[in-house]
Amino acid sequence: MPFVLLGLAIVSEVFATLSLRASEGFSRLFPSVVVVVGYGVSFVLLAQVLKSLSVSVVYAVWSGVGTALIAAVGLVFLGEPARWNVLAGIVLVIGGVVLLNLHGVARH
Repeated sequence: MPFVLLGLAIVSEVFATLSLRASEGFSRLFPSVVVVVGYGVSFVLLAQVLKSLSVSVVYAVWSGVGTALIAAVGLVFLGEPARWNVLAGIVLVIGGVVLLNLHGVARH
């Protein structure tokens, strides 16, 4: 169950981050509300996940997967350029998350 909640926290964070762009500096109401609610939901879910998984793993997965997803959305849907350093960065982020998870996910 913690990984389902972590997945939902990541999705919520990704929607909030994408809404930041659409909010145009918090000058548009609906996207601004999505930003605040999305990050709020994400943090509440993270707090629940931290009851059973270690903070190093949870934060690494949340931030790493969120970053990789945002970069992928930017490349695929927002027309951002697919430069070698962007692609290498995504690979390194995912590799770092995998390495952090090698020690196990149980909370100590």
